[in-house]
Amino acid sequence: MARPTPAPAKEPGRLKQMWQVFQMTRRYDGTIVLYLLLAFLAPIGAGIVLAVIFGAGNPVLWILYIVAGVLAGVLLSLIVLGRRAEKAAFSQIEGQAGAVGAVLKSSLRRSWTGNEIPINFNKTQDAVYRAVGKGGVVLIGEGPRTRTQPMLDKERANVRRILPEVPVHLIYVDAHDPEATSLHRIVPTLAKYKRALNKSEIQAVSNRLQSLGKNGLPIPKGIDPQRVRAPRPR
Repeated sequence: MARPTPAPAKEPGRLKQMWQVFQMTRRYDGTIVLYLLLAFLAPIGAGIVLAVIFGAGNPVLWILYIVAGVLAGVLLSLIVLGRRAEKAAFSQIEGQAGAVGAVLKSSLRRSWTGNEIPINFNKTQDAVYRAVGKGGVVLIGEGPRTRTQPMLDKERANVRRILPEVPVHLIYVDAHDPEATSLHRIVPTLAKYKRALNKSEIQAVSNRLQSLGKNGLPIPKGIDPQRVRAPRPR
């Protein structure tokens, strides 16, 4: 007699997922509770102030302002939790080979594209990654600047050779360099670049860069970007 197939394990509900994300974040970020309280209470306080100013003698407006404040507080708290959770997750892998690839794989916004596989690396596992987006082409060096600078200069020359009109930016990521960009600041740094390409130009530039023939390089040994993703509340 065939054994009954065990029922698949149920995925945790959204509230349980958010609780798990909160617990993980709290282990690495002791200020998360304070940030969440501020994010939740500030909109409620603003709603009460607005109710006092504009809703005097009108209980309906009082209720609407306070309910709106509570909803805004919940939304802002979820946003703060997601940001702090992402930062906590990246802090766990900072300094490991392949960490930049994990960020490019899991956190890039729609206006940017990137690959978790480095376009250049050396025997000491220093690497160069490439992202293409509204700001142009960004080359990201992972490792000490003294070792990644030659690789970055080489890749920048390659890009300018085939795309001389496209801006090329450099980012240095090194956990041991206080002046370098930290993992959780990569995406905000990309967002600060002035728009230079539209959507169709981004795709065209990305396709053109494939001709450099670098994307077939194997990823250096280290963390697996496919398995390292910043947890987010669903």
